[in-house]
Order: sequence, then C-alpha cells, then structure tokens
Amino acid sequence: MIENSYYTHEHHGEYELVSIGELQLEEGGVIPDCELAVATFGTLNAARDNAIFVSTWYSGTHQIWRDAYIGPDHALDPTKYFIVVVDQIGNGLSTSPHNATGANAGIAMSKFPHVRIGDDVVAQERLLREHFGIETLQLVTGGSMGAQQTYEWAVRFPEKVKRAAPIAGTAQNTPHDFLFTKALIDTITCDPGFAGGEYSSHEQVVDGLKRHAGIWAVVGFSTEYFKTEAWRSLGFETVEQFMEQFLEPYFTAMDPNDLLTMAWKWQRGDVARHTGGDLAAALGRISAKTFVTPIDEDMFFPVRDCAAEQALVPGSELRVINDVAGHLGLFGVSAGYMPQVDALLSELLATPV
Repeated sequence: MIENSYYTHEHHGEYELVSIGELQLEEGGVIPDCELAVATFGTLNAARDNAIFVSTWYSGTHQIWRDAYIGPDHALDPTKYFIVVVDQIGNGLSTSPHNATGANAGIAMSKFPHVRIGDDVVAQERLLREHFGIETLQLVTGGSMGAQQTYEWAVRFPEKVKRAAPIAGTAQNTPHDFLFTKALIDTITCDPGFAGGEYSSHEQVVDGLKRHAGIWAVVGFSTEYFKTEAWRSLGFETVEQFMEQFLEPYFTAMDPNDLLTMAWKWQRGDVARHTGGDLAAALGRISAKTFVTPIDEDMFFPVRDCAAEQALVPGSELRVINDVAGHLGLFGVSAGYMPQVDALLSELLATPV
C-alpha cells in the first residue's frame, strides 16, 4: 500500500467504504475483499423506490458530482431523491492498486487484476441490493466512463433501471478512442520512474503524469476552447498558467496504477459482449426511458458516435449539450453547462415510465 494524501477524506469529503466481499472478475481474476467508496445524498424512502444511481468517470470521484451536480437547486435534488454515487473500482477511493492491503495485499500495485465495466456494475448492483435494499432505480446516470457504466446497467439489469442518461460516453468504445486511451497509458508506462508499476511513490512518475495531463489538454478540451481562449474564464492569463496550475496539478496528485486500471477498462467498454458482439441486440434489451446525451465539441465521444448508438435504443432520444469545453465540459467549467444538464435530467425524471 502506498500513502497518497489525495485519496483521503480531507480532500474528498464524506464517503463510506462498504465491503461487498469477494468479487470474481470477468477476466478471471479475483478481488478478495472489494470495498466501494460510497457517497449518499438525501433520504431513502420507506418503499425504497426514490433512488438515483450515479457512476464516476476516469480520474473522477464522487466529489465532482457533489460539488457541481447535486443539490436542491439541481435536477439531482436530495430533498426528493436518495442519490447514491459509487466510486468505480480502481479510482483510488474504492479498492485500487495503490490501496490494496489486508486481504487484497496479493493484488497490490502491478499485480492488480484487469477489471471491466461489467465488474463495476455487478459490484454496484450487489451493494445497492445488499447494503441499501434497493431493487429499482428511478435514474442511472454518469459521464464518460460513467456513461459506459450507465449503458451496462441498462443492458445487464433492464428491469432495475427506469430511466438512463449516459452523458458524453458510448456503449461500445470505438477503435479511435482506444488509440486515444493508449496514448494516455503510454505517457505513464514510458516514464522510467514507473518501474513496471512498482514505484514507491506517485511522485516518482511525475514526468509521465505531466505528459498525461498534456494529452488531456489536447483532446479533453476542444480546439475551439483554446482558439477562443475560453480557459480565461477560469482566471488564467496564459495557456502555460492554465496547464501548470490547473491540469498538471490535477493529474500529478494521482496514482499511476490507478489511472492505468481505469484506462484499461475504458478501452474495452462494450455492452455487445452480452450478445455475441451484436450491438443492436444488446442495446435492444434496454427498457429504460433513455436520453443519450453527447457534448457537441467532444473529441473523445463525438455526437455522431453517440447518435448511431441512440438509434438502436428503443424509445430513446438524443439530447446534445452545447459546450465549447468539449469532453471536459463534464467538470462544469462553462457557465452554460449545468443548466443544460439540469434541464434534460429534470425532463427525464418527469417522464412517466
């Protein structure tokens, strides 16, 4: 286990670690004692039918949902709903390579097994059912990798999901996006300090993590974001300052193996594995009222890719968010982003199912 102050309550606020026991993985590995970091907002009603589930994205935790998406002035209103945000496996708060200890000591660091999106969803469903007694969900949503999990939920457990809103993500990762993610992986693994995944501190891989941040600057934000100097709205005076004080500190605080665990599963997100590779058949299983929600300037998950999948989801609708920030608009860096998200989620939640 490696100490890293980033992955603490001091940085991420309140959350609970809940063990769901041993988790058998799709790729054949095992997490002996899978602990999930869980943050909840609101009160579960007596019927246990007012729950909303939120999944996290690459590098992200429940913190961004708490800070930007959840509140009485948002569609995700804790005065109406019981909102459960579960940090994905490998994100540094839930069981991850850098924090594997005790029963999990044998899978620490480079020995951590491959985890798939499906493993996350199986673990999440078990937690909701066994820990909270929740059998159905009013809404499942998430952005990016959270969108991958949203699709997995709707395909794997259609009877449990009443509404779904995958934001800025796809049900089946594209070859182009696979290559994008490979570039992100290579920035870390090519750093000599990575030492085959057996470094003693994330700081030994700081150069790789800075290069990682650089790739995110290039493809995470849109070309228009830089052309229009929209980063100035965050208080920065130069692009260099934006990188050195915003993106680089964000990634250099994180654990490299944790990022790699998430990147591997991101690359292989694909609900069609449930139907022998037939994506139409997999998405045809979805019974939830679904709003497929891409961001118009997203360079990872462009509208055309999301729209092609939306056409395969019965009764679904395409709702495009306009945001010059592109994929990283998910962080709510643009003033116009959250009002659009709140409007579409409010409409979806008001739709009878």
